[in-house]
Amino acid sequence: MNVRTTLEWLRGAARRAVRDARYPSGPSPQPTRRAWQFDVLVALVLGIATVYYGIDNAGNIVRREIAPGVEVVVPRPSGPGGLAFMVTLAVIASGALALRRRYPLAVLCVVTAATLATPHSVMRLTFYAFVIAVYSAAVYSPSRVVTLAALPVAVVLVGTSGNSVTPIVPNEYIALLILVPMAVAAVGLRTWKLRTDEGRTRLSALEREQAEALRGAVEHERARIARELHDVVTHNVSVMIIQAGAARKIMESSPGQASEALLAVEAGGRAAMTELRHVMGLLTMADEGPAADDGADPADAAVDLTPQPGLDQLESLVGRVRDAGLRVGLTVTGSPRPLPPGLELAAYRVVQEALTNTVKHAVGASAAVTVDYGPELLRVEVIDTGGPPGAGTGGGRGLIGLRERLAVHDGTLHSGRRLTGGYRVEARIPLETP
Repeated sequence: MNVRTTLEWLRGAARRAVRDARYPSGPSPQPTRRAWQFDVLVALVLGIATVYYGIDNAGNIVRREIAPGVEVVVPRPSGPGGLAFMVTLAVIASGALALRRRYPLAVLCVVTAATLATPHSVMRLTFYAFVIAVYSAAVYSPSRVVTLAALPVAVVLVGTSGNSVTPIVPNEYIALLILVPMAVAAVGLRTWKLRTDEGRTRLSALEREQAEALRGAVEHERARIARELHDVVTHNVSVMIIQAGAARKIMESSPGQASEALLAVEAGGRAAMTELRHVMGLLTMADEGPAADDGADPADAAVDLTPQPGLDQLESLVGRVRDAGLRVGLTVTGSPRPLPPGLELAAYRVVQEALTNTVKHAVGASAAVTVDYGPELLRVEVIDTGGPPGAGTGGGRGLIGLRERLAVHDGTLHSGRRLTGGYRVEARIPLETP
Protein backbone atom coordinates (compact mmCIF):
# COMPACT_ATOMS: atom_id res chain seq x y z
CA MET A 1 0.00 0.00 0.00
CA ASN A 2 2.82 2.39 0.83
CA VAL A 3 4.65 1.54 -2.40
CA ARG A 4 1.51 2.19 -4.43
CA THR A 5 0.95 5.49 -2.65
CA THR A 6 4.54 6.51 -3.30
CA LEU A 7 4.27 5.63 -6.99
CA GLU A 8 1.03 7.59 -7.30
CA TRP A 9 2.65 10.57 -5.62
CA LEU A 10 5.63 10.38 -7.97
CA ARG A 11 3.36 10.14 -11.00
CA GLY A 12 1.37 13.14 -9.76
CA ALA A 13 4.55 15.12 -9.16
CA ALA A 14 5.81 14.24 -12.64
CA ARG A 15 2.51 15.31 -14.21
CA ARG A 16 2.59 18.59 -12.30
CA ALA A 17 6.19 19.19 -13.34
CA VAL A 18 5.35 18.56 -17.00
CA ARG A 19 2.27 20.75 -16.73
CA ASP A 20 4.14 23.57 -14.99
CA ALA A 21 6.96 23.36 -17.52
CA ARG A 22 4.56 24.66 -20.18
CA TYR A 23 3.94 27.87 -18.29
CA PRO A 24 6.43 30.58 -17.39
CA SER A 25 7.28 30.91 -13.72
CA GLY A 26 7.77 34.66 -14.07
CA PRO A 27 7.02 37.58 -16.37
CA SER A 28 8.65 37.79 -19.77
CA PRO A 29 11.76 39.98 -19.65
CA GLN A 30 11.34 43.47 -21.06
CA PRO A 31 14.84 44.92 -21.56
CA THR A 32 15.27 48.64 -21.28
CA ARG A 33 16.78 50.72 -24.05
CA ARG A 34 20.08 50.92 -22.17
CA ALA A 35 20.10 47.12 -21.76
CA TRP A 36 19.53 46.70 -25.50
CA GLN A 37 22.42 49.03 -26.24
CA PHE A 38 24.72 47.19 -23.84
CA ASP A 39 23.87 43.78 -25.33
CA VAL A 40 24.42 45.02 -28.88
CA LEU A 41 27.78 46.44 -27.80
CA VAL A 42 28.78 43.13 -26.17
CA ALA A 43 27.76 41.20 -29.28
CA LEU A 44 29.65 43.61 -31.54
CA VAL A 45 32.87 43.55 -29.48
CA LEU A 46 32.84 39.79 -29.07
CA GLY A 47 31.97 39.31 -32.74
CA ILE A 48 34.90 41.45 -33.90
CA ALA A 49 37.29 39.67 -31.53
CA THR A 50 36.20 36.18 -32.55
CA VAL A 51 36.19 36.97 -36.28
CA TYR A 52 39.71 38.33 -35.93
CA TYR A 53 40.66 35.19 -34.00
CA GLY A 54 39.24 32.97 -36.75
CA ILE A 55 41.02 34.87 -39.53
CA ASP A 56 44.29 34.91 -37.62
CA ASN A 57 44.22 31.14 -37.01
CA ALA A 58 42.92 29.98 -40.38
CA GLY A 59 45.40 27.63 -42.05
CA ASN A 60 47.85 27.58 -39.14
CA ILE A 61 49.39 24.42 -37.76
CA VAL A 62 48.95 23.78 -34.06
CA ARG A 63 51.22 21.48 -32.07
CA ARG A 64 49.76 20.02 -28.90
CA GLU A 65 51.74 18.20 -26.25
CA ILE A 66 49.56 15.33 -25.04
CA ALA A 67 52.31 13.79 -22.90
CA PRO A 68 55.85 14.68 -21.82
CA GLY A 69 57.91 14.64 -25.00
CA VAL A 70 54.90 13.65 -27.18
CA GLU A 71 53.40 16.26 -29.54
CA VAL A 72 50.52 16.00 -31.96
CA VAL A 73 50.12 18.21 -35.00
CA VAL A 74 46.56 19.52 -35.35
CA PRO A 75 45.84 21.30 -38.65
CA ARG A 76 43.25 24.09 -38.51
CA PRO A 77 40.64 24.75 -41.20
CA SER A 78 42.19 26.29 -44.25
CA GLY A 79 41.05 27.75 -47.51
CA PRO A 80 38.21 30.14 -48.30
CA GLY A 81 35.59 27.58 -47.28
CA GLY A 82 37.13 26.99 -43.86
CA LEU A 83 37.60 30.68 -43.22
CA ALA A 84 34.03 31.51 -44.26
CA PHE A 85 32.71 28.72 -42.02
CA MET A 86 34.59 30.03 -38.98
CA VAL A 87 33.51 33.61 -39.62
CA THR A 88 29.90 32.46 -39.98
CA LEU A 89 30.03 30.58 -36.67
CA ALA A 90 31.62 33.57 -34.93
CA VAL A 91 28.97 35.96 -36.30
CA ILE A 92 26.07 33.65 -35.35
CA ALA A 93 27.31 32.92 -31.83
CA SER A 94 28.24 36.51 -31.07
CA GLY A 95 25.32 38.16 -32.86
CA ALA A 96 22.77 36.04 -31.00
CA LEU A 97 23.91 37.62 -27.74
CA ALA A 98 22.21 40.86 -28.75
CA LEU A 99 18.91 39.08 -27.90
CA ARG A 100 20.14 37.33 -24.75
CA ARG A 101 17.77 39.21 -22.39
CA ARG A 102 14.64 39.07 -24.53
CA TYR A 103 14.97 35.44 -25.71
CA PRO A 104 17.50 33.82 -23.33
CA LEU A 105 16.61 30.15 -23.98
CA ALA A 106 16.55 30.57 -27.77
CA VAL A 107 19.95 32.30 -27.63
CA LEU A 108 21.33 29.45 -25.49
CA CYS A 109 20.17 26.88 -28.05
CA VAL A 110 21.64 28.81 -30.99
CA VAL A 111 24.99 29.41 -29.29
CA THR A 112 25.19 25.80 -28.05
CA ALA A 113 24.61 24.54 -31.60
CA ALA A 114 27.28 26.92 -32.93
CA THR A 115 29.71 25.78 -30.22
CA LEU A 116 29.15 22.11 -31.03
CA ALA A 117 29.69 22.85 -34.73
CA THR A 118 32.95 24.71 -34.08
CA PRO A 119 36.06 22.80 -35.24
CA HIS A 120 37.99 21.32 -32.33
CA SER A 121 41.14 23.16 -33.26
CA VAL A 122 39.54 26.63 -32.83
CA MET A 123 37.33 26.00 -29.79
CA ARG A 124 37.82 29.53 -28.48
CA LEU A 125 35.87 30.82 -31.48
CA THR A 126 32.48 30.30 -29.79
CA PHE A 127 33.37 29.26 -26.24
CA TYR A 128 33.10 32.73 -24.69
CA ALA A 129 29.73 33.34 -26.37
CA PHE A 130 28.59 30.04 -24.87
CA VAL A 131 29.62 31.14 -21.37
CA ILE A 132 27.61 34.39 -21.72
CA ALA A 133 24.60 32.51 -23.13
CA VAL A 134 24.59 30.10 -20.15
CA TYR A 135 24.67 33.00 -17.72
CA SER A 136 21.94 34.89 -19.58
CA ALA A 137 19.61 31.88 -19.67
CA ALA A 138 20.00 31.33 -15.93
CA VAL A 139 19.35 34.98 -15.08
CA TYR A 140 16.72 36.16 -17.56
CA SER A 141 14.68 33.11 -18.62
CA PRO A 142 11.06 33.29 -17.38
CA SER A 143 10.66 29.47 -17.64
CA ARG A 144 12.45 28.25 -14.54
CA VAL A 145 11.77 24.51 -14.99
CA VAL A 146 12.86 24.47 -18.63
CA THR A 147 15.94 26.52 -17.81
CA LEU A 148 17.06 24.22 -14.98
CA ALA A 149 16.74 21.29 -17.40
CA ALA A 150 18.42 23.00 -20.37
CA LEU A 151 21.49 24.35 -18.56
CA PRO A 152 22.97 20.99 -17.47
CA VAL A 153 22.26 19.49 -20.90
CA ALA A 154 24.03 22.32 -22.69
CA VAL A 155 27.02 22.21 -20.32
CA VAL A 156 27.35 18.42 -20.60
CA LEU A 157 27.10 18.47 -24.41
CA VAL A 158 29.78 21.12 -24.73
CA GLY A 159 31.98 19.68 -21.98
CA THR A 160 32.03 16.16 -23.44
CA SER A 161 32.48 17.11 -27.09
CA GLY A 162 35.76 16.75 -28.91
CA ASN A 163 38.44 14.21 -28.17
CA SER A 164 41.38 13.80 -25.85
CA VAL A 165 43.68 15.65 -28.20
CA THR A 166 41.47 18.67 -29.00
CA PRO A 167 38.60 18.96 -26.48
CA ILE A 168 36.10 21.65 -27.34
CA VAL A 169 36.54 23.12 -23.85
CA PRO A 170 40.11 24.31 -23.28
CA ASN A 171 41.68 22.45 -20.40
CA GLU A 172 43.51 25.49 -19.07
CA TYR A 173 40.18 27.20 -18.29
CA ILE A 174 38.75 24.21 -16.47
CA ALA A 175 35.43 25.03 -18.11
CA LEU A 176 33.15 22.89 -16.01
CA LEU A 177 34.55 24.31 -12.80
CA ILE A 178 33.70 27.76 -14.17
CA LEU A 179 30.36 27.09 -15.86
CA VAL A 180 28.71 25.14 -13.06
CA PRO A 181 29.38 27.70 -10.31
CA MET A 182 28.45 30.44 -12.76
CA ALA A 183 25.13 28.78 -13.50
CA VAL A 184 24.44 28.27 -9.81
CA ALA A 185 25.35 31.87 -9.04
CA ALA A 186 23.20 33.07 -11.91
CA VAL A 187 20.20 31.07 -10.69
CA GLY A 188 20.74 32.49 -7.20
CA LEU A 189 20.95 36.00 -8.63
CA ARG A 190 17.74 35.44 -10.55
CA THR A 191 16.00 34.19 -7.41
CA TRP A 192 17.20 37.25 -5.53
CA LYS A 193 15.92 39.50 -8.31
CA LEU A 194 12.54 37.76 -8.27
CA ARG A 195 12.28 38.20 -4.52
CA THR A 196 13.26 41.82 -4.87
CA ASP A 197 10.60 42.30 -7.53
CA GLU A 198 8.06 40.57 -5.30
CA GLY A 199 9.05 42.86 -2.44
CA ARG A 200 8.62 45.88 -4.66
CA THR A 201 5.26 44.57 -5.81
CA ARG A 202 4.12 44.11 -2.22
CA LEU A 203 5.39 47.58 -1.36
CA SER A 204 3.50 49.05 -4.31
CA ALA A 205 0.37 47.18 -3.27
CA LEU A 206 0.77 48.47 0.29
CA GLU A 207 1.20 52.01 -0.99
CA ARG A 208 -1.94 51.63 -3.12
CA GLU A 209 -3.85 50.30 -0.11
CA GLN A 210 -2.67 53.22 1.98
CA ALA A 211 -3.66 55.65 -0.77
CA GLU A 212 -7.10 54.03 -1.01
CA ALA A 213 -7.48 54.13 2.76
CA LEU A 214 -6.52 57.80 2.76
CA ARG A 215 -8.96 58.49 -0.06
CA GLY A 216 -11.67 56.63 1.85
CA ALA A 217 -10.92 58.62 5.00
CA VAL A 218 -11.12 61.88 3.03
CA GLU A 219 -14.44 60.83 1.49
CA HIS A 220 -15.73 59.82 4.92
CA GLU A 221 -14.71 63.17 6.36
CA ARG A 222 -16.34 65.00 3.48
CA ALA A 223 -19.54 63.05 4.04
CA ARG A 224 -19.43 63.88 7.75
CA ILE A 225 -18.96 67.59 7.04
CA ALA A 226 -21.78 67.45 4.49
CA ARG A 227 -24.06 65.89 7.11
CA GLU A 228 -23.13 68.60 9.61
CA LEU A 229 -23.84 71.36 7.08
CA HIS A 230 -27.15 69.76 6.12
CA ASP A 231 -28.29 69.46 9.74
CA VAL A 232 -27.19 72.95 10.74
CA VAL A 233 -28.37 74.86 7.68
CA THR A 234 -31.61 72.97 7.06
CA HIS A 235 -32.89 73.24 10.61
CA ASN A 236 -31.96 76.83 11.37
CA VAL A 237 -32.82 78.26 7.98
CA SER A 238 -36.19 76.47 7.93
CA VAL A 239 -37.10 77.85 11.34
CA MET A 240 -35.87 81.34 10.38
CA ILE A 241 -37.94 81.32 7.17
CA ILE A 242 -41.09 80.41 9.04
CA GLN A 243 -40.48 83.04 11.71
CA ALA A 244 -39.66 85.71 9.15
CA GLY A 245 -42.82 84.86 7.22
CA ALA A 246 -44.91 85.09 10.36
CA ALA A 247 -43.34 88.46 11.21
CA ARG A 248 -44.11 89.79 7.74
CA LYS A 249 -47.77 88.82 8.01
CA ILE A 250 -48.31 90.45 11.40
CA MET A 251 -45.98 93.39 10.97
CA GLU A 252 -48.80 95.94 10.57
CA SER A 253 -51.45 94.44 12.81
CA SER A 254 -49.23 93.28 15.72
CA PRO A 255 -45.88 95.05 15.73
CA GLY A 256 -45.01 93.64 19.16
CA GLN A 257 -45.43 90.00 18.07
CA ALA A 258 -43.59 90.74 14.83
CA SER A 259 -40.69 92.13 16.86
CA GLU A 260 -40.59 88.97 18.94
CA ALA A 261 -40.58 86.87 15.78
CA LEU A 262 -37.69 88.91 14.36
CA LEU A 263 -35.78 88.48 17.62
CA ALA A 264 -36.31 84.74 17.26
CA VAL A 265 -34.96 84.96 13.70
CA GLU A 266 -31.89 86.77 15.02
CA ALA A 267 -31.39 84.15 17.74
CA GLY A 268 -31.73 81.38 15.17
CA GLY A 269 -29.19 83.08 12.94
CA ARG A 270 -26.70 83.35 15.78
CA ALA A 271 -27.22 79.70 16.64
CA ALA A 272 -26.68 78.79 13.00
CA MET A 273 -23.46 80.80 12.85
CA THR A 274 -22.22 79.14 16.04
CA GLU A 275 -22.70 75.66 14.65
CA LEU A 276 -21.35 76.65 11.24
CA ARG A 277 -18.13 77.80 12.89
CA HIS A 278 -17.80 74.36 14.42
CA VAL A 279 -18.22 72.77 11.01
CA MET A 280 -15.80 75.18 9.34
CA GLY A 281 -13.28 74.38 12.06
CA LEU A 282 -13.11 70.89 10.59
CA LEU A 283 -11.83 72.39 7.34
CA THR A 284 -9.19 74.75 8.72
CA MET A 285 -6.06 74.42 10.78
CA ALA A 286 -6.23 75.01 14.50
CA ASP A 287 -4.19 78.20 14.19
CA GLU A 288 -6.37 79.64 11.41
CA GLY A 289 -9.20 80.94 13.60
CA PRO A 290 -10.76 84.33 13.02
CA ALA A 291 -8.28 87.10 13.69
CA ALA A 292 -9.10 89.86 16.10
CA ASP A 293 -8.48 92.55 13.50
CA ASP A 294 -10.56 91.16 10.61
CA GLY A 295 -13.72 92.93 11.62
CA ALA A 296 -15.26 89.88 13.33
CA ASP A 297 -17.03 90.15 16.65
CA PRO A 298 -14.63 89.04 19.43
CA ALA A 299 -17.54 87.31 21.13
CA ASP A 300 -18.18 85.33 17.96
CA ALA A 301 -14.51 84.35 17.81
CA ALA A 302 -14.71 82.91 21.31
CA VAL A 303 -17.67 80.74 20.30
CA ASP A 304 -15.32 78.39 18.45
CA LEU A 305 -14.14 77.05 21.80
CA THR A 306 -17.64 75.97 22.90
CA PRO A 307 -18.49 72.26 22.66
CA GLN A 308 -20.75 70.74 20.05
CA PRO A 309 -24.45 70.62 20.97
CA GLY A 310 -25.62 67.71 23.09
CA LEU A 311 -28.69 66.40 24.85
CA ASP A 312 -28.40 69.10 27.51
CA GLN A 313 -29.27 71.66 24.81
CA LEU A 314 -32.53 70.01 23.73
CA GLU A 315 -34.52 72.52 25.77
CA SER A 316 -32.99 75.36 23.74
CA LEU A 317 -33.65 73.50 20.48
CA VAL A 318 -37.27 72.81 21.41
CA GLY A 319 -37.68 76.45 22.48
CA ARG A 320 -36.55 77.72 19.07
CA VAL A 321 -38.98 75.38 17.35
CA ARG A 322 -41.80 76.54 19.62
CA ASP A 323 -40.98 80.13 18.68
CA ALA A 324 -41.54 79.10 15.07
CA GLY A 325 -45.12 78.13 15.94
CA LEU A 326 -44.80 74.37 16.41
CA ARG A 327 -46.25 72.86 19.59
CA VAL A 328 -43.52 70.59 20.96
CA GLY A 329 -43.36 68.59 24.17
CA LEU A 330 -40.11 67.24 25.66
CA THR A 331 -40.01 64.24 27.99
CA VAL A 332 -36.84 62.80 29.55
CA THR A 333 -37.04 59.45 31.36
CA GLY A 334 -34.46 57.33 33.10
CA SER A 335 -31.34 58.64 34.79
CA PRO A 336 -29.58 61.28 32.64
CA ARG A 337 -25.82 60.90 32.70
CA PRO A 338 -22.83 62.18 30.72
CA LEU A 339 -22.34 60.37 27.43
CA PRO A 340 -19.55 60.50 24.81
CA PRO A 341 -19.71 63.79 22.86
CA GLY A 342 -20.07 62.08 19.50
CA LEU A 343 -22.96 59.97 20.75
CA GLU A 344 -24.74 62.97 22.28
CA LEU A 345 -24.28 64.94 19.06
CA ALA A 346 -25.81 62.07 17.04
CA ALA A 347 -28.83 61.93 19.36
CA TYR A 348 -29.19 65.72 19.21
CA ARG A 349 -29.12 65.63 15.39
CA VAL A 350 -31.89 63.02 15.38
CA VAL A 351 -34.19 65.34 17.30
CA GLN A 352 -33.11 68.35 15.22
CA GLU A 353 -33.73 66.60 11.88
CA ALA A 354 -37.08 65.18 12.94
CA LEU A 355 -38.34 68.55 14.20
CA THR A 356 -37.05 70.28 11.08
CA ASN A 357 -39.03 67.87 8.89
CA THR A 358 -42.10 68.50 11.04
CA VAL A 359 -41.72 72.27 10.65
CA LYS A 360 -41.27 71.97 6.87
CA HIS A 361 -43.80 69.27 6.01
CA ALA A 362 -46.37 69.19 8.82
CA VAL A 363 -47.60 72.77 9.16
CA GLY A 364 -50.01 73.12 12.07
CA ALA A 365 -49.02 69.80 13.63
CA SER A 366 -47.77 69.16 17.13
CA ALA A 367 -44.76 67.04 18.10
CA ALA A 368 -43.48 65.13 21.11
CA VAL A 369 -39.84 64.40 21.88
CA THR A 370 -38.93 61.53 24.21
CA VAL A 371 -35.44 60.77 25.50
CA ASP A 372 -35.13 57.56 27.50
CA TYR A 373 -31.89 56.78 29.34
CA GLY A 374 -31.88 53.01 29.78
CA PRO A 375 -29.20 50.98 31.53
CA GLU A 376 -27.85 49.67 28.21
CA LEU A 377 -29.71 51.70 25.59
CA LEU A 378 -30.44 55.33 24.77
CA ARG A 379 -33.76 55.72 22.97
CA VAL A 380 -34.70 58.96 21.24
CA GLU A 381 -38.17 59.26 19.73
CA VAL A 382 -39.88 62.13 17.89
CA ILE A 383 -43.50 61.81 16.78
CA ASP A 384 -45.83 64.34 15.20
CA THR A 385 -49.52 64.44 14.41
CA GLY A 386 -49.00 64.93 10.67
CA GLY A 387 -49.54 67.76 8.23
CA PRO A 388 -52.21 68.62 5.71
CA PRO A 389 -52.86 66.23 2.81
CA GLY A 390 -50.35 66.51 -0.01
CA ALA A 391 -47.54 67.86 2.17
CA GLY A 392 -44.08 67.03 0.86
CA THR A 393 -41.79 64.51 2.45
CA GLY A 394 -38.41 65.85 1.35
CA GLY A 395 -35.58 63.99 -0.37
CA GLY A 396 -34.66 61.74 2.55
CA ARG A 397 -31.00 62.80 2.65
CA GLY A 398 -31.30 63.90 6.26
CA LEU A 399 -32.50 60.48 7.42
CA ILE A 400 -29.74 58.77 5.43
CA GLY A 401 -27.18 61.00 7.13
CA LEU A 402 -28.69 60.13 10.53
CA ARG A 403 -28.37 56.41 9.83
CA GLU A 404 -24.72 56.90 8.94
CA ARG A 405 -24.15 58.89 12.15
CA LEU A 406 -25.80 56.25 14.31
CA ALA A 407 -23.99 53.39 12.58
CA VAL A 408 -20.71 54.76 13.94
CA HIS A 409 -22.04 54.09 17.45
CA ASP A 410 -23.75 50.77 16.47
CA GLY A 411 -27.09 52.56 16.65
CA THR A 412 -30.19 52.08 14.50
CA LEU A 413 -32.82 54.44 13.11
CA HIS A 414 -36.46 53.57 12.41
CA SER A 415 -38.75 56.03 10.68
CA GLY A 416 -42.13 55.90 9.00
CA ARG A 417 -45.75 56.95 9.07
CA ARG A 418 -47.89 56.06 12.04
CA LEU A 419 -51.12 54.12 11.70
CA THR A 420 -52.94 56.82 13.65
CA GLY A 421 -51.52 59.56 11.45
CA GLY A 422 -48.36 61.58 11.53
CA TYR A 423 -44.73 60.49 11.40
CA ARG A 424 -42.40 58.75 13.82
CA VAL A 425 -38.61 58.78 14.06
CA GLU A 426 -36.88 56.55 16.63
CA ALA A 427 -33.16 56.08 17.28
CA ARG A 428 -31.69 53.35 19.50
CA ILE A 429 -28.05 53.69 20.57
CA PRO A 430 -26.31 51.07 22.74
CA LEU A 431 -24.68 52.41 25.91
CA GLU A 432 -21.87 51.09 28.03
CA THR A 433 -23.10 49.68 31.32
CA PRO A 434 -22.32 52.23 34.04
